Amino acid sequence: MEQHSIIIYILLAIVITNLIRVTPMVLIRGQIHNRFVRSFLYYVPYVTLAVMTFPDMILTTPTLWPGVIALLAGIIAAWFRLGLFPVAAICCIIAYLSVIV
Repeated sequence: MEQHSIIIYILLAIVITNLIRVTPMVLIRGQIHNRFVRSFLYYVPYVTLAVMTFPDMILTTPTLWPGVIALLAGIIAAWFRLGLFPVAAICCIIAYLSVIV
């Protein structure tokens, strides 16, 4: 690949990334009062994190079951309102113990 095309790709990625971030700030001036839009924007980070991590939680282990067991343990730990770090630690420990046993 040529050096010239790499620079063009990097600049294009910078422009697109900044457009995605700047466009909402330019178009929406003020507080959002629509209840549906506010709840949608509230849950977007959680859904994005779940979509990025969920497949790897199950498919990273050598077989399917340690990942599923760790996922269920994480859901139970989150149900009891443990924080993000304790839930992640519990999932890792459960998955590790499930693989070595």
